[in-house]
Formats: sequence, C-alpha cells, structure tokens
Amino acid sequence: MKERIDIIQGDITKMAVDAIVNAANSGLLGGGGVDGAIHRAAGPELLAACREIGGCPTGEVRVTPAFHLSSKYILHAVGPIWQGGSAGEPDLLRSCYRNALEEVSNRQLESIAFPAISCGVYGYPHQEAASIALNEVWQWLSDHGFPHKVVFVLFDQPMAKLYQRLLADKYKK
Repeated sequence: MKERIDIIQGDITKMAVDAIVNAANSGLLGGGGVDGAIHRAAGPELLAACREIGGCPTGEVRVTPAFHLSSKYILHAVGPIWQGGSAGEPDLLRSCYRNALEEVSNRQLESIAFPAISCGVYGYPHQEAASIALNEVWQWLSDHGFPHKVVFVLFDQPMAKLYQRLLADKYKK
C-alpha cells in the first residue's frame, strides 16, 4: 500500500495526475480556498461547465474536464459543513471520497489528488476528517485496482504532518 498513497504539502492545481478533487460548494460556481484556486487555474471554461451541471448535493461528486490544468478531470466533491458531528457529517464526508474514487475507477484512471475536503471554511475537525479520508482511501485501494496512485495534497505543513502521522499509524497495523 505504501507505493499507492503519497502525502505532500503543495498546490493541488499544479499536480500532474489524471484527476484532481475540488472541495466544492453545492453550487459548483467557485469560492474560496481550494475551490477558488482550482477555478482560477482551470480558467473560465470551468465555470461555464459547472453552470451546465447545475449544482451537486453534499456527499456527491460531479466531473468536468480540467481545462487549463495538468490533470484530465476535476472531480467536484461537496463535503459537509461541520455542525457538531450529529448531522450525518461523517457519512457525507466518507461518501465524497468513495464517490470520487468510484469515478476514477470507472474511468480506469491511474492517479488522483485529494485536498482535505471540508477542512477549510466548512470547519470539519482536522483529525477526524483526515482519519476518514485515509480510512476510505485505504479501504478502496485494498479492494480495487484503480487508481494506482492517490496523492493527498495539503495546503499547509501542520495538515500534511497530521496526514503523514495517521498514515504511518495505519502502516504499523
């Protein structure tokens, strides 16, 4: 499994992978954080494509071309807004990761890059969100051939270190 999961601190818009995941809002029309960065880097064609889709419910994923990015596709995953954990947030967050991986698997894509979905303005506790993300990816890769490589691209060093520590703990088990 070690060769199939990487964790880096960096800019997801610069990743040369088959698909990147956008931590999108339900309108898919851009916003702040990762969402805004992806929209800016992909160009105005992305906004037009997202308008045609017309939105996405929380926990689901919609796919667009990547336009001016190095990847082929953008998978727009709408994560839950943290409301204390009793409003179905864990299941919705798990669903984001599973649905993105299913899209990649169905297309037989080799690689995907994930941000920390729901960890910015949506306020999801970082430890819980990272644990969900790693558990979902680990389980998926244990059961499926695609993708061959999953990269978590985290914006800052503290988040990257959290993911690295949690992943190291999984390798020990």
